[in-house]
Amino acid sequence: MITLAVNELIKDIVNEKIYRLLWIDEVYDFSYVIDIEDSKGVPKMFKMKEIYEGIVLGTFIKVESPNTEKQLLHKMNIKGLAIRDKAWSIIKDIVKEEPLIYTREWRGKQIEKLVSMNVCTKATAYKYLRRYWQEGMTINSLLPNYNNSGAKGKLREGGDKKRGRPRLSDTEGINVTEEIKAVFRKAIKKYYLSDKKNSFIHAYKMMIKEYFAGDIHFKDGKKYIKILDQNSIPTLAQFKYWYKKEFDINQIIINREGKKKFERDYRAVLGSSTYESMGPGTRYQIDATIGNVYLISSYNSDWIIGRPIIYFVVDVFTHMITGLYIGLEGPSWAGMMMAIANATADKKEFCSKYGIEISNEWWPAEHLPEIIVGDRGELEGYNVNSLINGLNVSIENNPSFRPDWKGIVEKLFDTSQEKIKPFLPGYIQADFGERGTEDYRLGAKLTLEQYTKIIINFVLHYNRNFYMRNYSRSTDMIEAKVKPTPIELWKWGIRNRAGRLRKVNPDIVKFYLMPRDKATVTAKGIKFKGMLYSCETAIKESWFVLARKDGTWKVEISFDPRHINNIYLHTNNESLFEVCSLLDHQERYQDKAIEEIEQLIKKEVQDFKKNEHHLLQEEINFFSNIESIVEESVRATNQTQTKNIKKAQKTKRIKVNRRVEKSLLREQEAFQIGIGEKNKDTDVIDFESTGKNGVESNRPSIKELFNKRRGKKDE
Repeated sequence: MITLAVNELIKDIVNEKIYRLLWIDEVYDFSYVIDIEDSKGVPKMFKMKEIYEGIVLGTFIKVESPNTEKQLLHKMNIKGLAIRDKAWSIIKDIVKEEPLIYTREWRGKQIEKLVSMNVCTKATAYKYLRRYWQEGMTINSLLPNYNNSGAKGKLREGGDKKRGRPRLSDTEGINVTEEIKAVFRKAIKKYYLSDKKNSFIHAYKMMIKEYFAGDIHFKDGKKYIKILDQNSIPTLAQFKYWYKKEFDINQIIINREGKKKFERDYRAVLGSSTYESMGPGTRYQIDATIGNVYLISSYNSDWIIGRPIIYFVVDVFTHMITGLYIGLEGPSWAGMMMAIANATADKKEFCSKYGIEISNEWWPAEHLPEIIVGDRGELEGYNVNSLINGLNVSIENNPSFRPDWKGIVEKLFDTSQEKIKPFLPGYIQADFGERGTEDYRLGAKLTLEQYTKIIINFVLHYNRNFYMRNYSRSTDMIEAKVKPTPIELWKWGIRNRAGRLRKVNPDIVKFYLMPRDKATVTAKGIKFKGMLYSCETAIKESWFVLARKDGTWKVEISFDPRHINNIYLHTNNESLFEVCSLLDHQERYQDKAIEEIEQLIKKEVQDFKKNEHHLLQEEINFFSNIESIVEESVRATNQTQTKNIKKAQKTKRIKVNRRVEKSLLREQEAFQIGIGEKNKDTDVIDFESTGKNGVESNRPSIKELFNKRRGKKDE
């Protein structure tokens, strides 16, 4: 079955045009698209039937997005972000009105309103809309294509001339210098960010009273303060402007109201609850739990590594499990990130990594939703804003008035554990920890990979066979005889309630979700978590030679904790990253999860620590043996060496001495086969003193020459 999702690109082979799918109606009847290369392009309507027929005939083909550079840009400067945010503030209210925004008449009226209110010009509004639609429909699509113009957002250094707009009165005022900023800071903390909950104006007045007093006098026992004139004090507007730039609103509320009240009453809901779950992909629910089973290491079956963390991502409309993550990381952004990434992954490819072969129809979820609903803790992670701006996904905490949303995934955890527990060695029963009961930890037999295989099989079974008796089917579903199982609801929803799911370039998803870290370039390779990698750039530019010559340095990388065979070097150019692969001699880390690798390295460190003292003792003994040999040699040499011999005499015959020593060594080292130990010395013929016929020669032997020289030296 051919599936199409919002944000996918379709190429018209005949007309050589590439269209982005902006919106699809719920019954897959028609859609709105835009030519991504047309500088004056506007949305146009396409019938879905025409697109499907074109794909079948080959006149339309799906293509990957060519506009990933801006989406993947991670070093955005402040100026570019300010321009992006301004553009978004202009169009955000009208682009959400789908499908009205795609109709010419309605869109024209909204733009006329913007122009009449002096918000922007007509050309500017269309420029922002076109950029948003053509480049991926995310906030980051509005990033400018230039980085070096203007100076908006920069703090200007104070000078003699008064900055800001001219005053309406005759007064001139003062510039806010670093000294005045310091006063502002003290006043804010003392009078505004306190549990007394003073008003902002009160804080301003107290600052003027304390820091800008010109004269103080007493009358009738009362203290009177005369403040400086208007040209010598900051205005309330200056005080407020600086305060907004300096202080974070979250911290302000926490300081004034307390952490608990902030979490309960003020914590922002990053998204919108306007839309109900009307189809697949409207809302995904995500949550984590600790598996009730103990696992062992894949490196050493004697190592018990504890209980796994299970993440499920569930579509609220269909209850289909759209993503999962099994690991050892406690509930955190890292685990949630892996689960979200898995929700957008090709499940056929994912399952094949674990030796499970399926077709795409078995597990068709590989999209981003409109909204992700999860727990407060994980969704306070550093990457939430990147997820919103880069992938155009709204984030919501579990609202107190809809506990049933979290109930879907919580019930799923119970179901999964109940189904598989009879088969799992090391499974924890209800009596775990009670006196006299079995220690279930000792029954651990499964590795993390094997347990993941079991959970994948559960997901495949659940999606196809979990019959929801209490699911509230609509009239349309009942008429169509839709069986209330996740897979059947998903199929029906794709045909009749589509438009919510969005297909996103996998590189973009990974970029915004993948953890980042620093690796070290060393002479032995690019080192990360104790593992060594290499890449084409490192070889071409002789990084490892330079590291050996000049020392190591750090590089930015991204990595996938589930599969550490490769890491991704940030290149900061159009390619954005380069794949670095494990070196051949690091094969013990191949196909291992990072949790298992870290445990292996930790175990090796512990083993070294256990043997460290013994190794130190052995090295001390080694040093002592060497010193004994040297001391004995020095003592013996001092006893036999001639005293007061001149340096020239001692060094001039080195070559001759070497030849003599070499000849003596040869005589001692020569192989003599078939000669007994007793006759070994006596039966050797002295070739130096014997002639050809056995007659003794008058020529002295090497030994005689050596002894003669020693005799002269001793005289």
